[in-house]
Amino acid sequence: MNRIGVTGHRSIPAEAEEHVLAGLRAALCGLDGTTQVLSSLAVGADQLFAGLALACGAELTAVIPSGDYEACFENAVDLSRYRTLKARAVREVRLDFPHSTDEAYYAAGAYIADHCDRLLAVWDGLPARGLGGTGDIVTYARALGRPVTVIWRDGVLRG
Repeated sequence: MNRIGVTGHRSIPAEAEEHVLAGLRAALCGLDGTTQVLSSLAVGADQLFAGLALACGAELTAVIPSGDYEACFENAVDLSRYRTLKARAVREVRLDFPHSTDEAYYAAGAYIADHCDRLLAVWDGLPARGLGGTGDIVTYARALGRPVTVIWRDGVLRG
């Protein structure tokens, strides 16, 4: 079984979005039912990845960082997209954190890195803005020896 995980920014600038989508499509192209993908289903990169992977026929494992994770979605559209993707997951891993904290996000990212064969990182290359951010998870995965594919448009910075 091929297991692909994702880490990435919640905010993807408009000028990077098409490049990111193309990179994710290329990485997920040709998947079959034996491919498992792991995502925390956060807004941004996680949801883009999960939706494309499902469309390509992969099995989704949703890694839920905390008991109150749904409370951190800022609007009804984002929450609805999360719930729709989660409902399509064949597996759900719920971490034991009661609240959505940086530690819970780091643990979810580490879980994904621990359980994948390859990590896709929608990442601008800069250090994480808080514990558990994309830069932290890339560093963690690389320390494990996991192959990491960075997908980002050169010269574009997050706002």
